[in-house]
Parts: sequence; C-alpha cells; structure tokens
Amino acid sequence: MRLQYPTSIKIIRVPCTGKVDLLHILRAFEKGADGVYVVGCLEGDCHFNNGNFRARKRVEQAQKILNTVGIEGERAQMYNLSSSEGPRFAEYAVEMDERIRKLGPNPVKHAKRKAA
Repeated sequence: MRLQYPTSIKIIRVPCTGKVDLLHILRAFEKGADGVYVVGCLEGDCHFNNGNFRARKRVEQAQKILNTVGIEGERAQMYNLSSSEGPRFAEYAVEMDERIRKLGPNPVKHAKRKAA
C-alpha cells in the first residue's frame, strides 16, 4: 500500500517518540520548518513504557514557548496511532499540511530573510 501524503512532509524516524526532545522541536522552527508534528504509539501502548507521554508533554511545552515568542503554538502537534494505521498517518499529514498552509510560513524564516 502506497500512502499519499503531501511532499512537503519530511519524516524523521526515531526509535521512540520519547527520544524527541523539546530542543529538537524548537530547533526545527529555528531552522525554518513551518510546522512539526510528532506521531507516537497509542497512549498506554508504548514499547518503552511512557515515551509517548513524555513526547506529548514536550510538544505541549513547545506550543507554550512558541505562543510566548509570537509563533502560533498550533504549528506543533502530537498524534497517537498504532503501526497498522498507515492511512490515518496520511490523513494526519494532510491535516497538518492544511493547518500550516492556513497559518502561512514560519515567521522566524521571514525574519531571517529580512535580516539578511
């Protein structure tokens, strides 16, 4: 089965979403990403005990920080699904792409261009 999702989505695989640090999320925005979403195991189903709960907390922290600095916090999201839900992954990708297109480009990227 070939999943169809926007080509603007860049997938970065990690052994567990618990390995995604707050700094990774914020660095993505600093480097010009328009949005970041983390897709983890279903809650309570993490192979590494509670990695997905840690990831959710970190995404929520990133949202608060982004809101504080004037970047829409909704540019960072966390989703949970099982490995057998490939079509739902594609739906989340489309949903996230639409959300980011409505918000427009990352303001940090725009500010860097102006400064240069």
